[in-house]
Amino acid sequence: MLNVYIADDEVWITLGLKKLLEKLNMDVYIVGTANNGLTAREEIAMFKPDVVFTDIRMPGLSGLDLLQDIPDVSPESKVVLISGYAEFEYAREAIKYHAFDYLLKPIKEEDLKRVMDAVVNKTREEDDEDVQETATTQTYDKTIDNVVSEIREHYMEDISLTSLASKYNISMGRLSEMIKENLKVNFSDYIASLRIQRAKELLRDESISIQEIAEIVGYNDYFYFTKVFKKVEGISPSKYRKEM
Repeated sequence: MLNVYIADDEVWITLGLKKLLEKLNMDVYIVGTANNGLTAREEIAMFKPDVVFTDIRMPGLSGLDLLQDIPDVSPESKVVLISGYAEFEYAREAIKYHAFDYLLKPIKEEDLKRVMDAVVNKTREEDDEDVQETATTQTYDKTIDNVVSEIREHYMEDISLTSLASKYNISMGRLSEMIKENLKVNFSDYIASLRIQRAKELLRDESISIQEIAEIVGYNDYFYFTKVFKKVEGISPSKYRKEM
């Protein structure tokens, strides 16, 4: 169902438009009407209609002023201008920037049907896009959750961005961006933080040498492990152990 709002200071235009909408036999509900722009603005903000039909000339707030305000109060509403021939060029210019379409007075049934069909098609497209965006977001969330879980389970092994990207069928660049977006650190820094955290725990046990600890947490090169530890903690692993 499409919720419709009509703003026009001429009662016969409002009534005529209602009757034409009924004749179209479409799933439409008139949520409200107004004969001035100020009332229309307040009610549009409240009702958030799918479609707004508004005359260009109205007391209080013109249709063009209303057209500029609607994106702030009801951004999903599609605005259809109603104009006489005298305002046609002005209306056509405004459409380039804001309005969904326009109708000339007197409103003809075939013109209204054209506009409403376009509204329905556009709404369906937007709904499809929303569904696709939701599915994409869900896939994104599931992928990053799986990646982070795998990193936390296997950070002490020979895990790499390349192997993860291949496993989850995603480019290395995109995966790197996803990790940075969600963890606020890049892949290598996250691995290092997990490994160094585990190393600090193992350093409490003096029966395990620092060389062994380096290998346990995933560093085969003792000197590289020392360098990474010092970068993360500010001191060497041997000094960390002594201070403990």
